[in-house]
Amino acid sequence: MKYISINLYKKIIDCAIEEGMAKEDFTNLPTSIDVIDSIKAVPADHFFGLHELLDERLGPGFAIRVGQKMEIEDYGVLGLSWRTCSWAGEIFERSERYFKLLSNTYFFKMERDGELSHIYLLREPHRRGVELSNEATISATIVVLKAMTETDLSPTQVTFKHDSPGDLSSYIKAFNCKIFFNKPYYSITYRTVDLEMRTAKADISINRFLVDRVEEETRGIEFSIGKISSDVEILIKNALPSGIPSLSQIASHIGMSNRTLNRRLSERGITFRELVQKSQEEVAKDLLKNSNRSIGEIAYETGFSEQSTFNRAFKRWVGCSPSEFKKK
Repeated sequence: MKYISINLYKKIIDCAIEEGMAKEDFTNLPTSIDVIDSIKAVPADHFFGLHELLDERLGPGFAIRVGQKMEIEDYGVLGLSWRTCSWAGEIFERSERYFKLLSNTYFFKMERDGELSHIYLLREPHRRGVELSNEATISATIVVLKAMTETDLSPTQVTFKHDSPGDLSSYIKAFNCKIFFNKPYYSITYRTVDLEMRTAKADISINRFLVDRVEEETRGIEFSIGKISSDVEILIKNALPSGIPSLSQIASHIGMSNRTLNRRLSERGITFRELVQKSQEEVAKDLLKNSNRSIGEIAYETGFSEQSTFNRAFKRWVGCSPSEFKKK
């Protein structure tokens, strides 16, 4: 049986209480409110059943309103990885990698079509609760992208596979765009240029790096080799949840050519590839020592596409498996 994070289950209950329900209304659930602080996940059927119950009690649009209450932290490791995205649409690439590695299921697929980019939610609704969960996911996507960019970023349209509800007020308020029902897919569409927007965190980092480069050029000073390598290492670590970054990707972030970056690292006696592996090893060791994340989640955060590949690489670096290292 598949499981859903307890954070999402708890969020639904909190939103329902905000809309007038009492805690006592949840005591007879298969996963009751009394145990949610002591578990990490709930069976998916319990999660979808809760969606169905609250849709009946609180009316059309409750799932949409839940999505609008979501915060990046509610998504656990995946949400934390979004925090270090360089551009808005990167959250979908990271989501694809995450679900492929940890559940072998693609929930998101992004297709660019000229000026528009379509994000498809590939989760078939075998029951009403899945339809509602899909609604909440699409609604939450709006919130996450606004938080990442610190703008009022809005889509151009959204589509749903199910029938239109009687009351569309929550949908109109959340999406602020064209809304279509009875379509062949669940999707959300943005202007491509909007998804290529730098995230707020990336803008701050990039501005800092570029100011440093300008100062270096105008004053004729040479920044320490150690500072360049440490800056690059930070960028590599931030990029790893999207996969191993390329030299050109990192060089563009800090306003250097590939050749200049290679030269600077060479002056310190290290190659870009060696710095990537060093960063992966440091991230992996830190998470194994200081977090309760699964080996699969750590493999994701260190840029690997398969847990078995991560296990082999870690043993090559350290001399033991990740699980053995964690026990020590």
